[in-house]
Amino acid sequence: MNTHDDFEIFLVAPPGLESVLCEEVRAKGFHNPTPIKGGVTVSGGWREVWRANLEIRGASRVLARVFAFRAFHLAQLDKRARRLAWGQILRPDVSVRVEASCKGSRIYHAGAAAQRIERAIREELGVPVSDDAEVRIKARIDDDLCTISIDTSGAPLHKRNHKEAVNKAPMRETLASLFLRQCGFNGAEPVLDPMCGSGSFVIEAAEIAAGLKPGRSRHFAFERLAGFDEAAWHRLRGAESGTDRPPARFYGSDRDSGAISMSRANAARAGVAASTEFRQLAISDLVAPSGPPGLVIVNPPYGTRIGDKRQLQALYHALGQTLSTRFHGWRVGVVTNEASLANACGLAFAPPAAPVSHGGLPVRLFLSGPLG
Repeated sequence: MNTHDDFEIFLVAPPGLESVLCEEVRAKGFHNPTPIKGGVTVSGGWREVWRANLEIRGASRVLARVFAFRAFHLAQLDKRARRLAWGQILRPDVSVRVEASCKGSRIYHAGAAAQRIERAIREELGVPVSDDAEVRIKARIDDDLCTISIDTSGAPLHKRNHKEAVNKAPMRETLASLFLRQCGFNGAEPVLDPMCGSGSFVIEAAEIAAGLKPGRSRHFAFERLAGFDEAAWHRLRGAESGTDRPPARFYGSDRDSGAISMSRANAARAGVAASTEFRQLAISDLVAPSGPPGLVIVNPPYGTRIGDKRQLQALYHALGQTLSTRFHGWRVGVVTNEASLANACGLAFAPPAAPVSHGGLPVRLFLSGPLG
């Protein structure tokens, strides 16, 4: 695999958070990061693909856009797909799966398009095709232009392999990291989540402060591609990325003892047990930790049933009262699906950010300045 060839790399983002992901990608030194609908594009080669999977916290997947050509009908798609240098990317002994989408093109049957590309790869290179293959090829036919991408991640990037225990409707690590960045968090201040669940916000904050690479514990699909340089990958994965910042502390609390046990176990697997603290507490018992103020970030319960509304508003009101009286100087970020629930906190939030899908519901981040 030639690590010097440049092509377009697409980092998938939760819709609504493309610009936030772009800030992270730019801060990591990738070339020409550009936010577009659904993600961020950068240019680079295979080393940049590896590094994006290893180091970028907010991306859901990393796609390498390796080929592009015009195709006006299925026979032409078949013919041109056979001419591509698949052998430079795919291994004959590793199965693949092709997925296709069509938009505004004379080729309109996505299933037929995927079958033609699969057949071309199988017959020209001998690569087996399987529905459960780890290596996935994505063909996007848009305005008769067929763009071929390799999904280099495999399992979604929020699956970091050091968070095994989760509670109901957990916040994905990728989404938690983007909300933290949206709150202005850079690792230098304490973070507290008073409804921590399985600990996503707290553990992400601690990892960011420690300079830990999010992909350090997992395997990626690009390791199964042709010419993969295992020695170079091990050097990249083992490169130092720590921080000289003084250690901040990161706190989680929850009324549920099971959530606290889960959070502690997840923090230990992530290697941040020493900088995190989890306690079983009701909101009414919450007090600010000693030391400088920082960020309170919380994803409280929310629902769509009318009967829940009064109880939920009481919960948000109690949260706001506790924070406003005991957390002087702290900023507050609340992720919820209804402005009326956020308003029940009684805190002075800035206009909310764009909606983002979480658990099938559009949620927004409501962020305050330092509490008086």
